[in-house]
Amino acid sequence: MCIIFFKFDPRPASKNAYRLILAANRDEFYNRMSKAADFWGTNNEILSGLDLEYGKEGGSWLGISKRGKLAGITNYLEKYLNPDAPGRGFLVSNYLMDKEQDSYSYLKKVSLDSHLYNGFNLLTADFRAKQDVVCYYGNRGSPEPIHLKPPGIYGLSNSLLDTPWKKLLQGKRHFTSVVNDQTLSCDGLVQELLGVLNNEDLNTPDPAQESQGDGYTTPMLQALSAVCVRSPGYGTRANTVILIDAEGNVTFTERTMLNGDISNWQTSSFKFKLEA
Repeated sequence: MCIIFFKFDPRPASKNAYRLILAANRDEFYNRMSKAADFWGTNNEILSGLDLEYGKEGGSWLGISKRGKLAGITNYLEKYLNPDAPGRGFLVSNYLMDKEQDSYSYLKKVSLDSHLYNGFNLLTADFRAKQDVVCYYGNRGSPEPIHLKPPGIYGLSNSLLDTPWKKLLQGKRHFTSVVNDQTLSCDGLVQELLGVLNNEDLNTPDPAQESQGDGYTTPMLQALSAVCVRSPGYGTRANTVILIDAEGNVTFTERTMLNGDISNWQTSSFKFKLEA
């Protein structure tokens, strides 16, 4: 499970403003094999972390390409999971590799087979020289994908887009206050957003989250009520911040837990310019 906050503004007011500000956590079992974010694909044009779990190798949770394609996914909190369902992470990787379909068309295609998957929420985006587009589809919600209206600030946790769980509301308020601070440098903005992502405050009780999580233990639901999840063997393993400025310059920062040790982290930063 994960959480994503993002501000989408395709026509920022100044050259110092951002077309996209995104902050996301990846929550997963600490012992699940994965690869930290790096470039991969033809000509090293795609940047993401990769799942290395048997049968799920090559899937991802969040990534961006030099051609301006971006995708991110969160799981939908539900009691019953099909162990034979296809890996949801391939929905991210496949979009990043797709050179034909735009963000909406891809989600439309995904929706046709979405019943095969366990619950998910999928964001796809195209950041182009002429027009930026962000789309959303959740296979436990409306049957049709939607275009997100800019400018706007959105939050996505383990229910449908902007479902007002307490953790989402709390995190979104914190995120909004940070991105609205015009005095922050790029590095300062990244550090403040990492602070948003590492808030371990519990947001309980939350009847909406608890109702959807019927069948989960009370301690687990309490742990899941925080933006940064901490529980034995499971929790937030990576923080990612992606910035795209008015000129198409991308800053991608990932803070990754090493060897399942919550006291041992590595931070990597990548900078590149989107292809015209």
